[in-house]
This record gives sequence, structure tokens and C-alpha cells, in this order.
Amino acid sequence: MALAGQAGVTRMIAMGVNAEHNRRALEMATSFPAVWAGLGHYPTEEPEPDLEEIRALAAGERVVAIGEVGVDFEHGSVERTVQVSRLGSLFALAVEVDLPVSIHNRGAAKEVAKLIGEHPGLRGVMHYFALGWRDAEAFLELGFYLSFAGLITRPSRGELRDVVKACPPDRLLLETDSPYGNAHKRMGVPNRPAYLLDTAEAVAELRGMSLEELGELETRNALALFTRMK
Repeated sequence: MALAGQAGVTRMIAMGVNAEHNRRALEMATSFPAVWAGLGHYPTEEPEPDLEEIRALAAGERVVAIGEVGVDFEHGSVERTVQVSRLGSLFALAVEVDLPVSIHNRGAAKEVAKLIGEHPGLRGVMHYFALGWRDAEAFLELGFYLSFAGLITRPSRGELRDVVKACPPDRLLLETDSPYGNAHKRMGVPNRPAYLLDTAEAVAELRGMSLEELGELETRNALALFTRMK
């Protein structure tokens, strides 16, 4: 936390991926003023999401999102139809409790976009965005934010950097995806919140703005989406 603060990272969201991690995220959020919690269910988790527990925990004032949730057609053994059905239930819950979603997507952009469209009032962010402009535009048209991580710093990701440059300023978010999502210069090192600065420096350069300007923009965008965050 101290290192994150020194790097200028003053607000963080600990995202849950299953029941145990949801509880741990909430414990962190109640222990550290700079941390808020997301309650989620990772798509490759075998057990069914406990919607009643998520609903109950979501009443906590430190909970700011339903996430991480999503669809992964490239890993795990959970059937695609089961993943889509579960995500639909989680989307409905997010609308019910009036919280944004943080969406994991691998190989299922069309399916995720279709499901978003079937849930009026749903708002959120495409977590760890790694696709091209065509998919970016589809999610932007649905009112979603795009969140970028250390992936944009890797030399092979020119198309993704073009998306960073073209993303509307009011839909741009940054993340670390700690302990994953490392910047290119930190490959092989566990990621941490303080290293968000690596991504921020790259984004500021790509968009022709100062780090201070980007910081102000990111704060506005985060507070606009995660409305319980103070």
C-alpha cells in the first residue's frame, strides 16, 4: 500500500473471482482506506456462483463492482453455454444492486456484447482490454469503458496501442491486474499496484498528455463508473 501511494496510486479495487476471494477482497477493503472490493465469479471456476451470498455482500458500502465476471472460451473445462448462462445471472444481479461489472473476455467478444445488450441498465468496464478497434468500438457503443494494463507496453501490441490512442477520454481506465499483467520491462516479476505507473507513462505518451493530466482524467473516470468510491 505504501509503495502504491508513493507511485500516485491512491485508489484500488480488489476483485474477487470466487466465494473465498470475494470475502478476502471485502476484508481488505474494510482494512485499508485506499482499497475497495469487487465481488465476482471467474468463468472457469467449476462451482456455481453463490448469487445469494454475492447479493448480501454487495450491500456493503466498500463494495463498488460485480467482478471479475465474464466468459473464457480458451481455458478451463466449464461448458460455453454454462458460462454464458452464469454471466447472464451475474449481469442481472449487477443491475439489481446497481453496481458496474468488470468483465473478463477471452475468445467471446460477440457473445459478451450480445449479453450486455440483453441487460438494459448494465454498466461497466472491459477488464484487461486486449482486442482491436472493431471490438473496442462495439463495447464503447454499449456504453462500456475500456481498461488497459501492462500489455500495451509490449512491442508486439501495436494494434492495441492504436486503441489506446483512439479511446474516448471519458471511457479510458487503467489497471494492473496484479499479480499478472506485467509491463514489458517487468516480465517475470509479480505485478503490484505501484507498477500501474508503467502503464500510465505509456498511455500518457501515446495520448500526448502529462502524467498529471492523465491522473486527473483517470480519477474522474473511475469515480464516474464506480459511484460508491470516494
